[in-house]
Amino acid sequence: MKQKKTISQKIKNRARRSLNRQLSQEKKNYVIDTSVILNRFLPGLIKRGMKGKIIIPNALIAELENMANKGNELGFLGLEEISKLHWLKKKYSIQIYFYGQRPGEHHIKYAKSGEIDALIRQIAFDNKAVLVTADLVQAKSAQAYGLEVLFLRPKFKEHIKKKNFFKRFFKKR
Repeated sequence: MKQKKTISQKIKNRARRSLNRQLSQEKKNYVIDTSVILNRFLPGLIKRGMKGKIIIPNALIAELENMANKGNELGFLGLEEISKLHWLKKKYSIQIYFYGQRPGEHHIKYAKSGEIDALIRQIAFDNKAVLVTADLVQAKSAQAYGLEVLFLRPKFKEHIKKKNFFKRFFKKR
C-alpha cells in the first residue's frame, strides 16, 4: 500500500509542476472556485496585486449555501469570506461579479463526478478568464481545455491533519 501512495504522490507532483503559480500584475478576468474560498486565498491574492474582475460563480455560492444548510462550518466560513470581498473592493482595484447558472438537479446529483467544476470551467471559458483554483484535478482539467490556470497549493487539508493530530494527542482519557 505504501508503494501505491508513493507512485500516486509522484504523479501528483509531476502534474503540479506544469501549472502556473504566479499572479500576474495585469488587469484580467479571474474565475474563483470553491477551493480558493475555503482555503482563504482570495484576500491575500488581492492584497498582493490581483487586479481586474473577480467572477464568483453562482454555482460556488450554491455549494457554500448547501454546506451551511447542512450545518457544515466551512459553508458559513466560505460565505463570510465572500462577504469580505465587498470591503476589499473599496480599498483595492478589483471588481466583484456574480455570474452563471445555479446548479440543477443533474449537477448536484453528479457533483462528485465534476459537474459543478465543469460549470465553473465553462464560466472561465465564456469570460476569457483565468481559473483560480487549489484543486489539482480542477486545474489539470481546465488546462486540458486550454484555459489559463492559476494554481494555489492547498493548505486546508494540512489544517485538518493538524487538527486531528492534536485531537488524538490530547484526547480525554
